[in-house]
Amino acid sequence: MPDSQQLLHFVFGGELKDTQVVEFKDLSKLDFVGMYPNFAEAKKAWRAKAQATVDNAQMRYFVVHMHRLMEPEDDHHH
Repeated sequence: MPDSQQLLHFVFGGELKDTQVVEFKDLSKLDFVGMYPNFAEAKKAWRAKAQATVDNAQMRYFVVHMHRLMEPEDDHHH
């Protein structure tokens, strides 16, 4: 595979019920920021959102490594 393989990363955030646990107050209000082709781009978007909501301790943003979830089933049997 070429080095320029697309490694999808999904950035989203939401308000937590409790800062100690990742459990969202209202799933219908999650902020789906977007899908990015690599971790560097995703981290930029994540940082911008995290800084924009820094005054709200319960608002948290996450980067999901989608490419790890999308690997072919065969990889899991070895």
